[in-house]
Amino acid sequence: MSIFIQITEATLDERINEKFSNATRWFIDGIFAEIPITETTGIPWVLVVLILGAAYFTLYFKFVNFTNFFTAIKVVQGKYDHLETEGSVEASESVHLVNGDNPDTIRVEGVGEVSHFQALTAAVSATVGLGNIAGVAIALGIGGPGATFWMILVGLLGMSSKFVECTLGVKYREVNAEGTIFGGPMYYLKKGLEEKGLKKLGKVLAVLFAIMCIGGSFGGGNMFQANQAFKLFEHVTGAEESFIAGKGWIFGLVMAILVGVVIIGGIKKIASVTDKIVPFMVAMYMLAVLIVLGINYTEIPNAFISIWDGAFNPEGVIGGFVGVLIQGFKRAAFSNEAGIGSASIAHSAVKTKFPASEGIVALLEPFIDTVVVCTLTALVLIITGQIVPGMILNDEEGVLLTASALESGVSWFPYLLTLAVVLFAFSSMISWSYYGYQAWSYLFGRGKRTGYVYKILFCCFTVIGAAATLGAVTDFSDAMIFAMLVPNMIGLFILSPKVAEELKSYLKLIKKEKVKKLQSQLPDAL
Repeated sequence: MSIFIQITEATLDERINEKFSNATRWFIDGIFAEIPITETTGIPWVLVVLILGAAYFTLYFKFVNFTNFFTAIKVVQGKYDHLETEGSVEASESVHLVNGDNPDTIRVEGVGEVSHFQALTAAVSATVGLGNIAGVAIALGIGGPGATFWMILVGLLGMSSKFVECTLGVKYREVNAEGTIFGGPMYYLKKGLEEKGLKKLGKVLAVLFAIMCIGGSFGGGNMFQANQAFKLFEHVTGAEESFIAGKGWIFGLVMAILVGVVIIGGIKKIASVTDKIVPFMVAMYMLAVLIVLGINYTEIPNAFISIWDGAFNPEGVIGGFVGVLIQGFKRAAFSNEAGIGSASIAHSAVKTKFPASEGIVALLEPFIDTVVVCTLTALVLIITGQIVPGMILNDEEGVLLTASALESGVSWFPYLLTLAVVLFAFSSMISWSYYGYQAWSYLFGRGKRTGYVYKILFCCFTVIGAAATLGAVTDFSDAMIFAMLVPNMIGLFILSPKVAEELKSYLKLIKKEKVKKLQSQLPDAL
């Protein structure tokens, strides 16, 4: 430990960024290469793919993001849980087993490790975070209030992408002898494309996704989270005068211990934490925001007018798209990671025999994350006058700007925001550790020793992330996360018909249930 303590922030910065800067710049530049919109403005091609893909899935599945919104809420509430045990149990491709277990037996026992609600909170915990706080401020700084409109639109479209990938995650998951679930894009790319006669392509895409998912879990899902949480904690406790100033490794070590305690227990332990911490942290943050909005309630109509007007003038349209889609997506994958494929890993562990049931639940995730939380953040920033169009912010400045907006309502709210950010970071880290572990086990095997190697590495990167100014490492990890969309989106397009079959089957079952319930309520004479 004494050797580690002697490593200064400057030394870490120099060593880490030197290793990454030159060797990975071509990769980063390639992922974020821009398609020109005007002479001075461009949009990264990866964002174009995500948006067009989301729009395609919305149309292909006949606006599933709207037509099944309330069905999703009912599934989360457990209104259709009885459907899991009713009817005959039959072997199905919906569950792919290993170790030669009997599909009928497994399906009777109930496949899965967590409930619909726990799967949702585990996935939400990975997406609700700094993108909702810093990312929104950055987006509005570039695009003005009109950026909020386009942010909401893309969030709504993203609900369809999330539905598709999470349905596939459940459909092609694997279960070992202990009942542990292994799922995500690695499995539906390999197994799904094999069913389509594209076995070699599926294997290649699955391996590529797994490699990039591991890189993203160490970087954007871990180091970046720890780094930004420490920066805000340091600022609120006195900045350069803080008792912890320049001692990020201490903060990182504490976070690493807490993360390690949780992730050793696997998805069940992670879900048991996230199903408590996510509702609490989101409610805490939203309460602070709503109080500030309540204090300034007379300005809310004007804020919506400025959002609408800003969205439909040339400056607002271009600035809004660029602000939200470049800055918002670049930092925390535009908050919801729809189309990236990561969330399907968490949703794969759900207890269900109907893949579409969890896909429907998953479409709530972008709604909560982007449409609700991000919009409320935007309203606070607009109403409190924190946004000056054309301002360029980094992540730390974005968080501080939101803190300043909350402080204008109640002086101690920045401390509440700090607690929220630390919880956001912690929850994102434990969920991303699971994503990375699943990708790691796909490449290197499912043994306990292999799993411990990954988890120890993950905790080590937590300490490094808090102690260093990340620079090129953050850019690289962002690029790794966005690169995940390439193999994932190929799989989603090819396997869309499979998802349509699952959706039709599940909705038919629900309709039958409604008819049965209606008939039971009719008078005997009829």
